[in-house]
Amino acid sequence: MSSRLAETNSEFLSLRPQYTSDTGKLTRHVQAAVDWEATHGLLLKAPKIEGQLLSNGGSVEWLDSALIPAPVSFAPSPVPRKEFEKVVSLQPILNLLFDKISQDHEFLTSTLESIGSADEFTARIFSMYEELHRLDVAKPGVIGIHRSDYLIHAPESEPDSSPKAKQVEFNTIASSFASLSSIVGDFHRYMLAKTGYKDLLESGVISADQLPENESLTSIGDAIAAGFDLYGNNDAVVVMVVQPRERNVFDQRWVEKRLWERHQIAVVRLSFAEVNDKCTANSNGRLFIDGKEIAVAYYRSGYAPTDFPTEKEWNGRWIIEKSRTISIPNLAYHLAGCKKVQQVLAQPGVVERQVYIDEAARVRECFVGLYPLDGSAEGQQAYADAMSRPADYVVKPQREGGGYNTYGDDIPGLLEGLSSEERKAYILMDLIRAPGFKNVLMREGKLISSEVVSELGIYGLWIRSADGRVIVNKHGGHLLRTKASDVYEGGVAAGFAVIDSPLLV
Repeated sequence: MSSRLAETNSEFLSLRPQYTSDTGKLTRHVQAAVDWEATHGLLLKAPKIEGQLLSNGGSVEWLDSALIPAPVSFAPSPVPRKEFEKVVSLQPILNLLFDKISQDHEFLTSTLESIGSADEFTARIFSMYEELHRLDVAKPGVIGIHRSDYLIHAPESEPDSSPKAKQVEFNTIASSFASLSSIVGDFHRYMLAKTGYKDLLESGVISADQLPENESLTSIGDAIAAGFDLYGNNDAVVVMVVQPRERNVFDQRWVEKRLWERHQIAVVRLSFAEVNDKCTANSNGRLFIDGKEIAVAYYRSGYAPTDFPTEKEWNGRWIIEKSRTISIPNLAYHLAGCKKVQQVLAQPGVVERQVYIDEAARVRECFVGLYPLDGSAEGQQAYADAMSRPADYVVKPQREGGGYNTYGDDIPGLLEGLSSEERKAYILMDLIRAPGFKNVLMREGKLISSEVVSELGIYGLWIRSADGRVIVNKHGGHLLRTKASDVYEGGVAAGFAVIDSPLLV
């Protein structure tokens, strides 16, 4: 490890290696890189091409099972080592904080009632939560699989300030790419060992001790297994609730593989519609699929309105939630991940109600300014600020999955088109100014040199028994997503980004 670590923004910028923008120098490595991806399960399903026909007029049925290499960075992207280690150590505190929030019915109710009917999707989840709270359904425990996402705030205009990891959001549902993220770290270690990145590096060095180990390939499956044990039926199964025609299937299959090979727990893949059609509950609230009891339902779907196109999907989720099955996440955890909750947590004294003062101070260190856009005095001031200085902000709805946020010059048009009631469904956030970095991205075997920005995610694992015992509280590895700096959104599955790994400087 280098004896010198980045203490200031200028040091962080200067300690980063410089990569070539001449992708022609790297083409001789592409085939080996793509083949490595294929042999290590770093794959996605090919996009479905509707109406694609062969030259003889037949359909291209094999496309339904065609695979492509996952989009990745050719080499790791720099992250300040001190900030990386800080947010890793912070994750257990965040796990505890959000579990406390999920149990605070008064806080969730008062926070989310203010949204009203402005966001129909969140309102529907909230209505289900209130009904479940009224029914007081007993569950064997709680399983939280989270991811806290950060950008490195290091403006070049503030050279003597320290780079800081600032929280973008806290994800409580369907936190993806844990498996593939770990494999990308192995890919970068392989490329470093085989090539030394000699054709890539124009200045600086990459050493193996700058590439942190990443346990996220196995940690998610192990956490689900720990929660499964609370259910008390070793012959039960886990249902993984997935989107129909899921492309990111192999990220999920690695979790399934871990559950079976390490823990002998079988996984059944179902959509919410299939849960509605195929699952039945007995009089004791135990849920079954094909005669097998369902101990855990792990959602890799359900975070967006598009996952509920009909009442059948909504009923599928309700069947799970009102049963004894442990859902990941439960409805309270789902709501705790809403942007409105994130905004209210930033208000003075709110975090301090849930965790110790010293822990709250560590949490607040990663916050940026977050503001309501409702009819309150603070909301009206935020609206005025966003209209007059849109380049300083991001407008966020209560959504996950990428593609929903609004930035810069697009903000005034959005806000002007919303009624005061509709604005309640959004929050305003200070723009985090992450510095660009020149890297090479590899998508479907093609190399693209681009200035990029990276978003760091830290996975969090939390298991609590019905009697309040904390079984697991730890970080579960990391994810780095990298996108072109002129593209605001960062979702890999949504097509905005590639999977990367951190180079600690």
